[in-house]
Amino acid sequence: MPRPEVLERIKAAEEEAEEIVAEAERDRDDRIAEARERADEIRAEAEEEAEEMAERRLEEAESETEAEATELREEGQAAREELIAQAEAQMDEAVEYAITQFEEAVHAQT
Repeated sequence: MPRPEVLERIKAAEEEAEEIVAEAERDRDDRIAEARERADEIRAEAEEEAEEMAERRLEEAESETEAEATELREEGQAAREELIAQAEAQMDEAVEYAITQFEEAVHAQT
């Protein structure tokens, strides 16, 4: 094979190799860009899911807190009503006791 022909083939092979390398680098860059884009999408989805989960947990906690508060108010109201009923039941005795004490004090002075 003549020397110029060999040099041309070498040159062509080098150019082809450079094209292959350049194409591989473009493919690599494209894949990296795609991977970064997908990672950003996954991160955004995870953040959205985390926010939704936090909202659900907050709503659940608020619901539980409201239920407990309602229960405590009802218990407090029941205890208040019971105390009022006990006080009313003892009112006649208290009035009688006060009158008796007053009468004894009056009689003690006379």
